[in-house]
Parts: sequence; C-alpha cells; structure tokens
Amino acid sequence: MRNPYDVLGVPKGASEADIKKAYRKLAKDFHPDRNKNDVKAKDRFAEANSAYEILGDSEKRKQFDRGEIDADGRPRASGFEGFSGGFGGGRSSGFDFENMARGRQGGMGGGMGGGMGEDIFSHIFGEAFRAGGAGPGGARQAAKGDDVAAELSVSLEQVASEEKLRLALPTGREVDVVIPRGVEDGQTIRLRGLGQSAGPRGEPGDALLTIRVRPHPRFTVDGADLKTSVEVPLEDAVLGGTIRVPTLTGAVEMKMPPMTSSGRTFRLRGKGLPKKDGTRGDLLATTAITLPESEDPALIEFARSRRAKAA
Repeated sequence: MRNPYDVLGVPKGASEADIKKAYRKLAKDFHPDRNKNDVKAKDRFAEANSAYEILGDSEKRKQFDRGEIDADGRPRASGFEGFSGGFGGGRSSGFDFENMARGRQGGMGGGMGGGMGEDIFSHIFGEAFRAGGAGPGGARQAAKGDDVAAELSVSLEQVASEEKLRLALPTGREVDVVIPRGVEDGQTIRLRGLGQSAGPRGEPGDALLTIRVRPHPRFTVDGADLKTSVEVPLEDAVLGGTIRVPTLTGAVEMKMPPMTSSGRTFRLRGKGLPKKDGTRGDLLATTAITLPESEDPALIEFARSRRAKAA
C-alpha cells in the first residue's frame, strides 16, 4: 500500500474537507460499476478506499502521522532496532535475518543448517511467515485473494438507528452488516477477509461495500443534518403555539413564537444522523404557512382592511 496522502493526491496538512473531496472524486472515477473491464481501475478504487480508511478517520490519521500504523492500518513492528548478539564471527550488528531465512542450504554464522533458520523465523513471527512470504528456495505463495464489490441500499431510518442488515456477497456468502456511524451516500467501506479465497494457506480478499442511501419523501441530507419543511396553520404563525415536527424517530413538539413568517428555519438539536464521534446532527425545520382549506369570511375581511390601510 502506497502512502495514503500520495494515493489521494493531497498534502499532509490537508483539511478533512479536502481529503473527502479527493476521495469522492477517485471513488467516482474508478468505481467497479463504471469500469467493469478495467482491472487497473478496480485496483485504484481499492487503493483509494484503503487510503480514505486511514485519512478519513481522525484517530487513524494521527496514528499514521506519528508512525504508529502503516498505510494498511496495521501496527508497525518495533523492538528489533537495538537487538544485537554474537552469532558467528563476532558480528556486532545483530541478527542476519536474510541469512537465517535461507533454509536448508545456508546457515547462520556457518554453524546452523538443516532449515534451522526458517524454523526460528517462523517461531518468532508465527505461521504468517510461512504462508505469506519465503519458504525453501525463496518461493513465494499466493498472498491474498481478489477483492469483491457489493452495494447495500439503506433508508435514512436505518442509518439513524444504526441497524444491522443481512447482506448477500458476490461470493455467495451472507453476512450481517451494522451500518457504521457517519456513513454517507456513495461511501465505500472495507469488510476485511470477506472477498475471494486464496486457498488454505493464503489470505482472503476483502469485500468493498458501497452504501447507497435511498431518497426520502420528507427529509433531505446535508452532512449529518437533516432538512424538512413543516406546515404551520395561519393562526399559529400569527399567535404562536406548539406544532408537531416529524423526525426519523417519531414526531416531536416545538414551540413557535408569534408572528412567525413562512420560510423561517428552526434547529432541533440532536435529531439528525449519527456522527463518527457518537453525537448526532440536527434537524432543520423550515416553516410553510398554510391558509384555511375553506373560505373564511372574517379572514377575507381582515385582509381587505389591511390592504385598504396600506394603500
């Protein structure tokens, strides 16, 4: 994995908005649905998604900038820099790991053969050494299976409730997916290990899941905020009163001051969508004043009187 800043084409000091903008452009240009026969586009899409997983998360970005994790989000290995010893010929520079891994034909300091180097290396790093890299003779084995692309269509109500949904992957496998906080329409999340198999000794690929948020008949989305229009009877607009405002989790009551004009927007805090930090956006309710459905003689006479005074 390349440096995520280089992948997204942004400087290290880029703002969150610039990072999101760069990611969205790459995801749109290289999405598998638009490049079905382009293998390179698929790789670029996966690379951009991996980069955004690091830089789009403030904590992971700080960890990467401090050198605590690598470009794949894995903790960086440490603890060997000062490890020294006297294996063979009085060397003072520490272990010769390359010589250790040569296996049966070589040795360490000329005195350890018969594959001892590989056994020690496997003991230190675990079975991942055997499966992912060198073996006798330096032969490499398949490291990782192919990634697969999938889409999940969700409603705003499901996003708001962080609902768990059942998803069928292209591999034929069914999994339960919890909608993550802060997810946006068109965002792709990586489900590690749910792609194509690489065989018994390889690492499976990942599933790249693109979230599609369905349009809502009442609400529009602005980041984590929601916008809606609420009808207000004329008498409540003039005299003030309590009106009911719809939200994704049920209607709530809101007090409206007297002489409220049509088009005025009220903010209902915490009634929007979940954010990554666990807080919620707001609901912005804009008033739309309504007149009585049937003719009202008193109202008509009042309007005529007002017009005459203004003339």
